[in-house]
Amino acid sequence: MPDPASFPYSPSYEQACDRLIAMCNGDARSTIKALILANEYLEIELSALRTKASHLGAAARRARERGDAA
Repeated sequence: MPDPASFPYSPSYEQACDRLIAMCNGDARSTIKALILANEYLEIELSALRTKASHLGAAARRARERGDAA
């Protein structure tokens, strides 16, 4: 069985966890929901940035091709 992933200990992670749990009134289920929602938001943002980067890359390739043909 592989070793479980280990994350470096950071007091700031502990503080962030404590703050989030406090914001959710100590409710673990609400805290997990908040984390899932935040993760979904970040995934949407990442997807949008990847799409934008892809379009910019395609535009740059087209510009280079036009420059090479000239």
